[in-house]
Amino acid sequence: MPWVFLLLALAALAAAFRTTSMLLAMLCLLAALGLLLAAALGLLARRVGSRSRDEALLLDPQELRRLREQAEARRDAATGEPPMGDRG
Repeated sequence: MPWVFLLLALAALAAAFRTTSMLLAMLCLLAALGLLLAAALGLLARRVGSRSRDEALLLDPQELRRLREQAEARRDAATGEPPMGDRG
């Protein structure tokens, strides 16, 4: 879709240069500017959307707590220390 906006902006710019009416030229230039901004924002939105993480891959709090407990248990087993609840 941003490419369509760019083509329309180019057409509006061409129309602004070809017309003899000052009012129509100003309207075409404003339209070309608006369409150019819309195309740029569309391209930026597409780029940001392609770099965002998938929300399905995010962990819920229960899964995060379970993973922390597993990591803590592995660390305690590797160091030979008792678990956190038994330390005193």
